[in-house]
Amino acid sequence: MIYDAAIVGNGPAGLSAATVLKARGKNIICFGPKEMSSKVEKAEKISNYPGLGIITGHELNEHFRDHIKELDIEITNKIVSKISDFGGKFTLLADNEMYEAKTVLLTTGVAVAKGFEGEKEHLGRGISYCATCDGMFYKGKTLAVYCGDKNFISEVSYLANIAEKVYLFSSDGKLTVSENNVELVDGRLMKILGEKRVDTVELTNGDKIAVDGVFILRNAIPPEELLPGLELDGPHVAVNRQLHTNVGGCFAAGDNTGRPYQIAKAVGEGNVAAHEILEYLAKRANS
Repeated sequence: MIYDAAIVGNGPAGLSAATVLKARGKNIICFGPKEMSSKVEKAEKISNYPGLGIITGHELNEHFRDHIKELDIEITNKIVSKISDFGGKFTLLADNEMYEAKTVLLTTGVAVAKGFEGEKEHLGRGISYCATCDGMFYKGKTLAVYCGDKNFISEVSYLANIAEKVYLFSSDGKLTVSENNVELVDGRLMKILGEKRVDTVELTNGDKIAVDGVFILRNAIPPEELLPGLELDGPHVAVNRQLHTNVGGCFAAGDNTGRPYQIAKAVGEGNVAAHEILEYLAKRANS
């Protein structure tokens, strides 16, 4: 099945776009946690969303959940780790499954997790964010794997069945895996080192471990890694006023397009992006 639109992220911008596209009869797929936006959920008080008065983030998420239930919009509880542009359609890799769509809308928000020292410098030189995409390049080798969420344990196991040795780091040190070649490191990852390629990771206590590669498994993937060739404006996705990116058929909305990081702004951009997607699909159908 080829979807009309794949929406990556189910915060306010993604949900706003989904309601428009669903109402217009488009076949859409929405990726993101069923719990909805954690950023919204944790907000103690929201006072600038028109029409709802002063409410908590949890209450606003409840309104969002009720709305998408009324419209029969399904949230696919999967994290997209790679998007490929094939000039006319996109493929999306999510939890080891492939999906196809005519358009993509990025509503991934802004990354709140701070990257590791040396992470950006070694992109494409031994660092990967997708076990399924790049795991086979490390058959029989030694890996450092940072697992930022228990939902990625299956990817850790996948890498363990390929690599000779896996040093596993986590945000809380409480992860458990069954593979004998996985060692849960008692310490926090701080630096990623290497000259031409990654060859070492350093812990906060100064210890160093020699590795052939590093896999960073976290919910927020840098947009330029998610979709290679995507143009950025600083830390944000570069878009025009119609929320088109430099990649044809790919749009972006919400916090990932820049400040202000406001829910009302995200909802508005999601609406605009949805209408641009409708126009793009109509032109494509008539061409």
